[in-house]
Amino acid sequence: MNDTAPFRLSVLDTVPVFNGVPAAQSLRELLELAPEVERLGYHRYWLAEHHNMPAFGTSTPPVLIGQLAGVTSTLRIGSGGVMLPNHVPYIVAEQFATLEAFHPGRIDLGVGRAPGGEPATARALRRTGDPAHEGAFGEQLAELIGYLSPSAPDARPPVAVCPAVEQPVPVWLLGTSPSSASLAARLGLPYAYAHHLNPAGTEAAVTRYRAEFRPSERLERPYVAVSAQVVVAESDEEAEYQAGPAKVAQVEGRINPLTLFRTPEQAAEYPLTGAQRRFLEEYAAPQIIGGVETAGRRLAGLRARTGADELLASAPVYGLKARVRGFRLLAEAMAQATSAGAGALSPVTSASSS
Repeated sequence: MNDTAPFRLSVLDTVPVFNGVPAAQSLRELLELAPEVERLGYHRYWLAEHHNMPAFGTSTPPVLIGQLAGVTSTLRIGSGGVMLPNHVPYIVAEQFATLEAFHPGRIDLGVGRAPGGEPATARALRRTGDPAHEGAFGEQLAELIGYLSPSAPDARPPVAVCPAVEQPVPVWLLGTSPSSASLAARLGLPYAYAHHLNPAGTEAAVTRYRAEFRPSERLERPYVAVSAQVVVAESDEEAEYQAGPAKVAQVEGRINPLTLFRTPEQAAEYPLTGAQRRFLEEYAAPQIIGGVETAGRRLAGLRARTGADELLASAPVYGLKARVRGFRLLAEAMAQATSAGAGALSPVTSASSS
């Protein structure tokens, strides 16, 4: 890890949908939230793909990316990610080539291999076979990268993306395991690790990625973003209260995946068993939840352990005002960590590809 390198703050959004709040309202609030995040100096804003999960409003990342790119000017907008086994690579390439044409130099394509969902959702998506198998996924990914790489005028392939890309659209690989880290390293792609889903494997995966990284035309040096669940408030107690819905969802969602997020008040009243409370304490411990001082300490610790170049903050918090305030306080937490000598934790607002 290079402690003198700038550490970037970014957002990974699932567009959480809460009891009593229409999904359409949650989506429309993105048009207010993203510009606020941009003003705070964040680097990128990603949307995660989910299907048949009413608690998440991110079924169509390309549509959301176009909307958010239209109301921002410096923020990179992208997918975190598109689940490639759910899609034909050529269609994904056309979507992101079109987004890049409208917003040159600001679009990211993060790709994941885990399709998710139960059998009925798989049938609705017309998935067949097992495209999540590493060999098939690797072929899909290579095909996608080829479509999104510029071709010489006299070397146009038989099937090309329209509109043609004038510069490579940045492609990232997302993952939760050493195998995804190895694939990203072999292809010379930036790597985003889902620490909020599998915190126990974070250090091993990013270590393997750096050890096996091969420079490519797309990326000279390894670049790692780590996503974490982030809830920052005025105090540790308030942050724990705001994190209640996301915690309860970890329990309730295993019972009924079609449930919405509870409000903080409802989450506080949820009858957790002793075993469930212990499970949630273990779940939350590796994440960044707390007041500004606590969040800054946890952020610095996460970077020290992983050497990450960037944090993707996933903040499933109730209410637009609370979400904006949380991202502002996270930026303050990073500034305090910097002043305390925790490394060069400062936002970067350039529109570079990584």
